[in-house]
Amino acid sequence: MPARAAFDARRSFSKVTAEAPSSDELRELVAPLASVADHSGLRPWRLIELRGDARLRLGDAMGDAAGGKHEKYRAKATRAPLVLAIVVAPQPSKKVPLWEQEAVASGVAHGLGLLLHEAGWGSIWRTGELTRTDAVHAAHQLGADEYLLGWLYIGGIPDRGRPEKSPKPRKPLDFTRHLSAL
Repeated sequence: MPARAAFDARRSFSKVTAEAPSSDELRELVAPLASVADHSGLRPWRLIELRGDARLRLGDAMGDAAGGKHEKYRAKATRAPLVLAIVVAPQPSKKVPLWEQEAVASGVAHGLGLLLHEAGWGSIWRTGELTRTDAVHAAHQLGADEYLLGWLYIGGIPDRGRPEKSPKPRKPLDFTRHLSAL
């Protein structure tokens, strides 16, 4: 699929089925991310697969960070069969500042969303106030310098094989705000 078509076709799926790509399928989707623009090739990111009970532990950590409501957060953490944590893993560099390394990890997350959609998987990007709490950090077993950007919730696309409803049209860009010249 050409890049323009991939951007035009991508949609977020807040509800997905119980199917998910296997770890091997996920590796195939992650492999092209080696081409994400990355000053000095630092690859300052990593991904963590959360499946099965690992999602429950995430829900418990979110509940701990929120001061309770474990059932609420367990339900949130299990809305998809695969939750993929996007982690910024900063690398020491005199040339590449932290913000640029975070931009690389963000590019990985967006690129992976496009690749998942192209492969027929539904996904949605999720973050929130609990993303960078100590309890959530510990649940992901992150290093001292690492931090979480957010999660891609991934699963099958509901009603696959049925005639697709027309997607809600996106609001067009206001080029006076988003594109200028000097």
